[in-house]
Amino acid sequence: MESLALHSFSAATTTSFSLTSRTSLYHRSKPISKSPQPSIFPSSSFPTLRSPLKPLLFSPLPTQPKPLLSLICAISQNDNNPSSETTSPSPSPLPQGAKLIPLFISISVGLIVGFLVPKPVEVTQQAWQLLAIFLSTIAGLVLSPLPVGAWAFLSLTTSVVTRTLPFTTAFSAFTNEVIWLIVISFFFARGFVKTGLGDRIATYFVKWLGKSTLGLSYGLTLSEALIAPAMPSTTARAGGIFLPIIKSLSLSAGSRPGDSSSRKLGSYLIQSQFQSSGNSSALFLTAAAQNLLCLKLAEELGIIISSPWVSWFKAASLPALVSLLLTPLILYKLFPPEIKDTPDAPAMAAKKLEHMGPVSRNEWIMVGTMLLAVTLWVCGETLNIPSVVAAMIGLSILLLLGVLDWDDCLSEKSAWDTLAWFAVLVGMAGQLTNLGIVSWMSGCVAKILQLLSLSWSAAFVVLQTSYFFIHYLFASQTGHVGALYSAFLAMHLAAGVPGVLAALALAYNTNLFGALTHYSSGQAAVYYGAGYVDLPDVFKVGFIMAFINAMVWGVVGAFWWKFLGLY
Repeated sequence: MESLALHSFSAATTTSFSLTSRTSLYHRSKPISKSPQPSIFPSSSFPTLRSPLKPLLFSPLPTQPKPLLSLICAISQNDNNPSSETTSPSPSPLPQGAKLIPLFISISVGLIVGFLVPKPVEVTQQAWQLLAIFLSTIAGLVLSPLPVGAWAFLSLTTSVVTRTLPFTTAFSAFTNEVIWLIVISFFFARGFVKTGLGDRIATYFVKWLGKSTLGLSYGLTLSEALIAPAMPSTTARAGGIFLPIIKSLSLSAGSRPGDSSSRKLGSYLIQSQFQSSGNSSALFLTAAAQNLLCLKLAEELGIIISSPWVSWFKAASLPALVSLLLTPLILYKLFPPEIKDTPDAPAMAAKKLEHMGPVSRNEWIMVGTMLLAVTLWVCGETLNIPSVVAAMIGLSILLLLGVLDWDDCLSEKSAWDTLAWFAVLVGMAGQLTNLGIVSWMSGCVAKILQLLSLSWSAAFVVLQTSYFFIHYLFASQTGHVGALYSAFLAMHLAAGVPGVLAALALAYNTNLFGALTHYSSGQAAVYYGAGYVDLPDVFKVGFIMAFINAMVWGVVGAFWWKFLGLY
């Protein structure tokens, strides 16, 4: 699950990437068709960057056949060949349905809360019953007895069958504007990859800044920051644009996954791009789906942020830009590449741009549509155009002009999956607020904080740190938001933390903890699955960079937010 369901980018392109077996978490739906472009990176040999240029392409990594896979293939061939003298029995099908132990634990959580934990006097029976169902839902998000969408549907069904919520109330969040804005953002991301625009932009940055390994990293980092506001999926950016480029550059330098040569170039570029992606997503409101959800949940607790796109960007700009500038340099020292100079990378990029040809009609339409959408997002409040309406206008243009077709939208499975389970979580969270559960919980926290005599600033640090490191238990940024954002925001408010500051800081944190582990986000699965980074290094670098990001956002952010008047 920015979730693997939410952020699993479902499109394969001609610049698509081939992951190792560790990426079984990373599912893709119908491939995106894109005009074939001449290759400028070799697919069968991997010359060093000093070697003469040949036709090249940012190509997938060829993998060696594995013995088990070869055996399975042989069995399959024998089964399908009537002339085979001997046949091997087909393997038993894997069991279907829910995983029993996670299912038992998840249901038990709800039953224990609903029937064994005494109900507080201040809370109604309906509210307590909904809390039990909600906690069972959250347990299922962590333990995954079923795919997240299926588990959310079961929870929704339970709330209706037990008459905890009437049908119309249970399904009311399916008309939520923020959720539809997130769904449309997936279609925008598909357009970036289908047209090749994202690939072209990133390649230009390689051409301009790629003479050294450090410059190459900065070029990729800055290109993602530029694309981010109009491509609201970190996983789509990782899988559809940046991983194919990084792999091809690495392979051309003789840096292969899974062996000691990975440290030549690939490991550093992967780590740098992975750790920088969280700051790119935190910089813009529309750079990641979970950002929009955070502000929607904050609104339900009474925290209204005027001109949200501009306010978000102003508050994030200085700490995010400082982190983006520091991350490649820090990792260059902390996780140094063996190859320091890449003098041929700009020439390779220039060759690729030459083979790509001039900017196509569909790319120009994509540029114009995204500029229009971002302009409407920035000026929407002045023009009285909601963000979701701006996105609908943009998608309508892409459909009318043939940049996307309806099959592209239907094939974006993760978008429709997100619609289903996001709506369930948002709807339940909203009803918990309406029924008084959140106010009761915040009152309890306020009493505890008073006993501890914590100032609001101390409580802010404790709660933000707790919210961040709890993510070790989650495999989804959006699942984390749906489970804990409202509760932690209520705790901040109970401790006296200014509302806008608390809401934005929690939302920024949601992006930063996406690089903690190899399972902490959709982009984590993509980058780890490339095979260039060992698991211990993922955890070590993730923890160190989490500390550095906390220092940057805590120190630079504190001064900047004071200057902006957030507290």
